[in-house]
Amino acid sequence: MVTRPNSNEARLKRHARVRSKISGTAACPRLDVFRSNSNIYAQLIDDVNGVTLAAAASNEKDFGANGGNKEGARKVGQLIAERAVSKGISEVVFDRGGYIYHGRVKELAEGAREGGLKF
Repeated sequence: MVTRPNSNEARLKRHARVRSKISGTAACPRLDVFRSNSNIYAQLIDDVNGVTLAAAASNEKDFGANGGNKEGARKVGQLIAERAVSKGISEVVFDRGGYIYHGRVKELAEGAREGGLKF
């Protein structure tokens, strides 16, 4: 019998490999992305102090869009950028979370760039 490889396990291995090389600070936090089938989440994380500086998700109360598609992901990117700029953060390190830079992850990144974040 052929066993199917666990894709989430492989993603977590990729994520751990990337995380060993990048880290966020208070001046330049890490923009972390997590996506599920129906929603997408983004956080700005200061790894030195271990705190989340800002967060945005497609399942928030007044979001008004579908987080399972590209338009919703772009809107989450713009929302996290808006919250970051209001806290005086303009430069971040992008952490795609082991996902391929394609589809919803790419749209979230482009939405964040449109909102004023540099990475």
